[in-house]
Amino acid sequence: MEDFAQTLAFEVKKEIAERYFGFRKIIEEDSDDYQKEIISSTIVLETKIGFDLLRIYALLQEDKLIEQFYKLTNLGDVLFFDSYVSNSPTIRKRLFQDQEVRGFLRKSRFSNMFFDIYKSLHGHVNDYRERIAMLAEDRNVIEEEINLFYQKNDISGIMLFLRNLDGDSGTSGTMSGGIDGGGTISMEQKMRLHAPQPVEKFLPVLEAIPDAKAISAELQNLVNTAYEKQPELDLKDLRDHDLS
Repeated sequence: MEDFAQTLAFEVKKEIAERYFGFRKIIEEDSDDYQKEIISSTIVLETKIGFDLLRIYALLQEDKLIEQFYKLTNLGDVLFFDSYVSNSPTIRKRLFQDQEVRGFLRKSRFSNMFFDIYKSLHGHVNDYRERIAMLAEDRNVIEEEINLFYQKNDISGIMLFLRNLDGDSGTSGTMSGGIDGGGTISMEQKMRLHAPQPVEKFLPVLEAIPDAKAISAELQNLVNTAYEKQPELDLKDLRDHDLS
């Protein structure tokens, strides 16, 4: 009879352990995928949105015009801005090295390039926002799954049950440590699963920026002002400059 009880206790503990650690593995894998997508979205933010913004800064040049650009687009906090980067002739040449130049006149080339970059930024912001929304949804799913698991599995009760199966009265056994002494609570805390941090803890949440057509007049005024302050700039020469 004693052997049967020990066998039963072992099987019960095994089932509970497999249920818990199986679920834990799934959550850890999902959380790992979530973190990888955070990194991927960070790369999109820096290499696509950041690069578009740096080129816009290099065209607008002045802080006042850049502030106006942010007010027009509702982008929020200024991102990736460094006055040295936007004003450095060498960096400016590299920023436009692979950018298409369209137009016969200097002013038209300047305007066309600005709007080409803005359209690129618009697309990249939309893509980034979709990524952020998916990440937020993934994180919510992980959190909901954890909550559901704990609704169906009382970890405190499981720990106490396992101790009772071992015949532990609070002084010995594989799950030693009484609730009053904090042993079971401590173990429960160590075993408890937590959802990863929300995406906004890692990445900025950007508002959608207007389509270029929706604010074309305002953007054109901004472009005209920027060009008037640097009429000698020829983007064609800048684009064709040999950087080697």
